Amino acid sequence: MNSENLLFLLILLPFAGSALAALLPANARNTEAWLSGCVTIASFAIVAYLYPSISTGEILRNEIEWLPGSDLNFTLRMDGFAWMFSILITGIGFLVVLYARYYMSPEDPVPRFFSFLLAFAGAMQGIVIAGNLILLAIFWELTSIFSFLLIGYWHHNAAARDGARMSLIITGTGGLCLLAGLILIGYITGSHDLDNVLASGNTIREHTLYVPVLVLILLGALTKSAQFPFHFWLPNAMAAPTPVSAYLHSATMVKAGVFLLTRLWPVLSGTDEWFFILGLAGMGSFLLGAYFAIFQQDLKGLLAYSTISHLGLITALLSFGSPLAAVAAIFHMMNHAIFKASLFMAAGIIDHEAGTRDMRKLNGLFSYMPITATLAMVASAAMAGVPLLNGFLSKEMFFSATLGQHSGSVLDSVLPYAATIAGAFSVTYSVRFIHTVFFGPKPSELPREPHEPPHWMRRPIEFLVLACLIIGIIPSIAIGPYLHTAVTSVLREYTPLYSLAVWHGINTPLIMSITALVSGTLLYRALQNYLAQSEDGPPGIRQFKGQRIFERSLVALSWRWARWMEETFGTQRLQPQLFLVIFIALIAGCWPFLETDPDFSLIAVAGIDPAFAILWGIGIACALGAAYQAKYHRLAALILMGGAGLATCITFVWFSAPDLAVTQLLVEIVTTVLILLGLRWLPKRMEQIDNATTLIARTRRLRDFVLAASCGGGMTLIAYKITTNVELPETIAGFFLERAYSEGGGNNVVNVILVDFRGFDTFGEITVLGIVALTVYALLRRFRPAPDSIEIPEQQRMQNDFDDRQPDRKVGETVYDYLMVPTVLMQWMFPFIILLAIYLFLRGHDLPGGGFAAGITLAIGLLLQYLASGTRWVEDRLHILPIRWIGLGLLLAALTGMGSWLFGFPFLTSHSTYLEIPLIGKIPIATALFFDLGVLLLVVGATALMLIAIAHQSIRSYRARAIESAKTGEDN
Repeated sequence: MNSENLLFLLILLPFAGSALAALLPANARNTEAWLSGCVTIASFAIVAYLYPSISTGEILRNEIEWLPGSDLNFTLRMDGFAWMFSILITGIGFLVVLYARYYMSPEDPVPRFFSFLLAFAGAMQGIVIAGNLILLAIFWELTSIFSFLLIGYWHHNAAARDGARMSLIITGTGGLCLLAGLILIGYITGSHDLDNVLASGNTIREHTLYVPVLVLILLGALTKSAQFPFHFWLPNAMAAPTPVSAYLHSATMVKAGVFLLTRLWPVLSGTDEWFFILGLAGMGSFLLGAYFAIFQQDLKGLLAYSTISHLGLITALLSFGSPLAAVAAIFHMMNHAIFKASLFMAAGIIDHEAGTRDMRKLNGLFSYMPITATLAMVASAAMAGVPLLNGFLSKEMFFSATLGQHSGSVLDSVLPYAATIAGAFSVTYSVRFIHTVFFGPKPSELPREPHEPPHWMRRPIEFLVLACLIIGIIPSIAIGPYLHTAVTSVLREYTPLYSLAVWHGINTPLIMSITALVSGTLLYRALQNYLAQSEDGPPGIRQFKGQRIFERSLVALSWRWARWMEETFGTQRLQPQLFLVIFIALIAGCWPFLETDPDFSLIAVAGIDPAFAILWGIGIACALGAAYQAKYHRLAALILMGGAGLATCITFVWFSAPDLAVTQLLVEIVTTVLILLGLRWLPKRMEQIDNATTLIARTRRLRDFVLAASCGGGMTLIAYKITTNVELPETIAGFFLERAYSEGGGNNVVNVILVDFRGFDTFGEITVLGIVALTVYALLRRFRPAPDSIEIPEQQRMQNDFDDRQPDRKVGETVYDYLMVPTVLMQWMFPFIILLAIYLFLRGHDLPGGGFAAGITLAIGLLLQYLASGTRWVEDRLHILPIRWIGLGLLLAALTGMGSWLFGFPFLTSHSTYLEIPLIGKIPIATALFFDLGVLLLVVGATALMLIAIAHQSIRSYRARAIESAKTGEDN
């Protein structure tokens, strides 16, 4: 396998592992860990294998055509910067998996955890190596979704639920802004391909849409990286399991924002807007994050605010627009990932072994866990910027970058002082972490006796701390080549000269570092007693919590504004809502005619077949009758609606559209029966028909009739004019008629269009159908029959004496003695209906039929069985499993489309040929047949799922009757 194909494997492995992990049993703890470990280490090996190619400056690309005509291809791209992040994602991912094996309790649903974790890693890997901006946005949103699932993993915990919801809303909203910005970049450059975009920096910066693009993209990046003023969601995400926090803070999720800023740095940087917006956000996050971290009492809370601070440092570096500052930003991304992952794991060990993360209860742990304490102290020192550790090098480069700004603005002159103060705050919370937790008197209020963790739980921290030391002592050897590869891939010809030497002499950045170290230590000594007794949060502004502001904003939005709009413009009645929608549609349809002088003189009224006119007269009469009877005579309205549908079906036959006629007839049958089943559980109308004779009701009905007649009549005139006007230009029908057989391999043009020419549309439609079916099922699961629908219908009461004559009946089984003959007939019809469905499916590519018609036919067979024999009888004999049918149908349709990639063609490109069968001869066959089979499976599954949801109401009603009878017996 060549290097380019390995990029696709980097995406496939974690998602395939995620799917497999979800299928493993709940007690397969070791199997889950081994699976996840193998996936992450294999991904790490692939990335490491690609380094020789990347180190030469080569950019690896793997492009799979998706919608090439719309510049939407599945393009994967890896350069030095993407390689650096991939190493962090896969390497730290493996260490997190190893750590999680010992951290997670056997009582936790471990398969779900590892499944989400692998999918999260795959989504982040997708962001890093995406070569198309729209693909990047898709993976971007996937990280928000999977982080939501991971943060809310312990969903029994209210804090976990709230933190997950907050993170999804903030990062999801930012993701929508990012998508809009990326679409605008594609509009400006004429392409969404990342290579083309990176080569169009001047075009983007000089365009009038530059500022909107910049604001939208910064909203996406700043919300994802929890930068001011969107920083508040990250501390509330600490309710997640510690392995998730370690991974999220070091190599994924929050790093995605600074990754994107660095990736687009050559395109968007160098302007005043970039400097001021990003600089204020970065320095604000650096200062506020460090200040808030000092006063946190929760270990993970302290580390969360420190992450905000360090990401603010990176953001500020990127805002400068200086190549040297960009080098420092990339370097600090690597350093921060290493020491922050180790610190979170150490905090997790403390919580795991001591039973608490409250720093007011933790002290003197060095005597209980000296190895863990030593490791945590080294990682904390790296976070504080102590010399001979990796954090010192990149923080000193940051101090140097703040001195090199000469824009003349107030922000420019304040930068060195703000950087030194924020650096001192970083030292303060780092020293507090070390001194408070590991020194002092032995703890007396811990939930359990602390001790060292299992060796393999500590191994990831040992490896990361060793990396902090090696990089800090010999940076040029340990990290120099890899950093250079990442830097040159971003800056290209603008790559500056920089040095990773540990000692640069006594200079201003060194003095700033020493000042920060000394003043930060002194500040901790001054605050030590206060911090030991204080509440959680900084003094004076504890009440200004981001979570509280967020919750109040949601309440104001959903309760006040939304409630006001609902009360003012909304109604619980369906009729006014439909009236408003249809009225707006009528206005929109009439608007073009108001600006022009429409000529309806060409509408011919001659030559209309009297039989056809009578047919449509019957159809219109049925539609009017259904509308008139809908309120009080639902069954009559349903029958009349069926009459209108049959008129439409005959019309299709009249105009030589047998495919549409077959589909219309089958859909009419299914929808009529499903609605008929639903009518059984609707409440009865309470008011009398005489009430409708009031003046208000008459006026409303007249108004609705006028609106309906206007819309229907207008559509009739437009459709008739189009179909009878000989002056219209040539339609697209000729294109499909000429190419249906030569390119699609079928004579049935309609079916070839659906499964070949417009297969992508059909794939989207069946996906929507599956979603609708699941939604209907979810709604009906919570639906309970109306009280007046619980009683057995009059037709069945004489045949359903459960207590006396038929005590052996199962719960929920309906007796159909009064339908004995139809029941037997419908049961016998089932195998013939199956044969008819197979026949319609196999002939669909050349004759009227196809997967949709066959699926509806098979669904009708299932409907008849439920109608004839009852819910329990059918489900005791047929294991339908409709959700699996839906999933299998979608999977088969998707795999059919992706199969074309193996031959170098775009998604859903079909191939047709002739297959030689003995004794039969050559028969035509097309790959679209498998796509059509996916349509069939999904249609059957979706229809059966809705049918089952409705049918199970009979079981609920029986239970309700039983409960009511029991209560009545007790009362008597």
